Amino acid sequence: MRALLWLLLAASVLANVFISTFAGWTGGLQVAGSVCTGVLLFGSAVGLWLTRPRNEA
Repeated sequence: MRALLWLLLAASVLANVFISTFAGWTGGLQVAGSVCTGVLLFGSAVGLWLTRPRNEA
């Protein structure tokens, strides 16, 4: 599960960089792509945080 979340995190960052710089999208299409990759990034980051190993002291 955590490996999938790490993969989604990395893929969303790479997709966001691609959309922002190389895709040539403009206007609403670029905003929509960035929003989708941002939601994926935050979702996977929250999932990783919730499944983190906890140290019991």
